[in-house]
Amino acid sequence: MKFAAPRYTEVKLSDISSELFQDIEKETVDFTDNYDGTMKEPLLLPAVFPNILINPNQGIAVSMASNICSFNLKEVCDATIAYIKNDDINLLDYLKAPDFSTGGNIIVNEDELEKIYETGRGSFKIRAKYRIDKPNHCVEIFEIPYTTTSEAIIDSIADLVKSGKIKDISDVRDETDLKGLKITIDVRRSADPDALMNKLYKLTPLEDSFSCNFNILVGGAPQVLGIKGILDAWIEFRMQCIKRQTAFDIRKKSERLHLLEGLQKIILDIDKAIRIIRGTEQEAQVVPNLMQGFSIDEEQADFIAEIKLRNLNKAYILKQTSDIESLRTEIADLEDIYRKEARVLDIICKQLKNIAQKYGKPRVTE
Repeated sequence: MKFAAPRYTEVKLSDISSELFQDIEKETVDFTDNYDGTMKEPLLLPAVFPNILINPNQGIAVSMASNICSFNLKEVCDATIAYIKNDDINLLDYLKAPDFSTGGNIIVNEDELEKIYETGRGSFKIRAKYRIDKPNHCVEIFEIPYTTTSEAIIDSIADLVKSGKIKDISDVRDETDLKGLKITIDVRRSADPDALMNKLYKLTPLEDSFSCNFNILVGGAPQVLGIKGILDAWIEFRMQCIKRQTAFDIRKKSERLHLLEGLQKIILDIDKAIRIIRGTEQEAQVVPNLMQGFSIDEEQADFIAEIKLRNLNKAYILKQTSDIESLRTEIADLEDIYRKEARVLDIICKQLKNIAQKYGKPRVTE
C-alpha cells in the first residue's frame, strides 16, 4: 500500500498554531501511528480555543457532508467564557454573525442566525463590497463572498454582457495585486453604478448564500450540533486535556521530590556517602550499599550515585534540596486543581482571555 509523501503532509504554521499544540508533550491527548507507521501523531490537538468555530471547515465523506462557517476569534473566546459562567446566555449578544477572511457584508436575519446557532443548520447571504471611481467611470469590487472566486464572478458578468442582459458594462477585469483583491468593472457614462450593482447582486455570485451544516465528530461519532452543543463538547474535551496535563505535572514533580528527599537524607553525613562510594569495589554494588547505608530506595540511591564527586558537598546539596518545600506546595496545588472542576474551568477561561488579547482582531465581515 502506498502512502502520501511527507512533502504533501507538511505545512508552515502561523504563530497562533502553537496554541493548538500547547502542552502536547504532557500526554494531554492520545497518539496513534502516522500514515506509514514510522512515527506517532495525535488523534486530536489539545487546542486552547474552539478552533472548529474559527477556521471554516467544508468536507464530505462516507455520504456525510459538513459545512461550518468561521467566526471572529475574539468573539468566540468571549462567548465561550460567558457560556462557561452562565449556561443561559444569548449567543447573539457575543457572536454577532459569522466572520470570513475574505470580508464582505452579511445580510443579517436574526431569526435565521438564531436557528443556525441552535440547530447547526440554515443559511445566510454574503454580499461583495464595492467602491465607485467616478473620474474613471468604473466600479471596484474589493471584497467578495467567501463561497465564490474572482474568476467565477468575472465569468458570470461576462456572460450577462454577451447575452445582452446588461448593457451598461464595457469591460470587466481582474486587477488583483499584492495590495489585495480588486475586480474592476468599466461602466458607461450614463449608467447609475449603484443600480447596476443591485442588478449584479441578483444575477451573479457577488451575492451568495452560505449553507450551514455543523456536522462534526464527537468521540468518533458524527453529530449535527448547534453552537452551544459544539462548545459543550469542546469544553468537556478541554477539561480532560487540562486534567491529563495536571496528572502529568503531578507525576513529574512527585518523582523529582522523591529524589530530592533521598538526597536530603545524606546531608547529615556526606562523608559516609563518599566512603560508601569509594569503598565499594564493584560498581554494581554502589547503589545497594547506598540503599542500605541511608535507608533509601533504588531510585534515590541511583540519583545520588550519579552526582559528580565534586558536587557531593553541603552547599550543593542544600541548593538542590531547597526546592523541596516549593515542590510540595506545587504538588498540593496541582492535586487541588485535579480534584476541583471549578478550578479547571477557571484555567480554561484564563487561557481564552489570553488568546483573545494576544491574537484577537477586529471583524473583517461587516
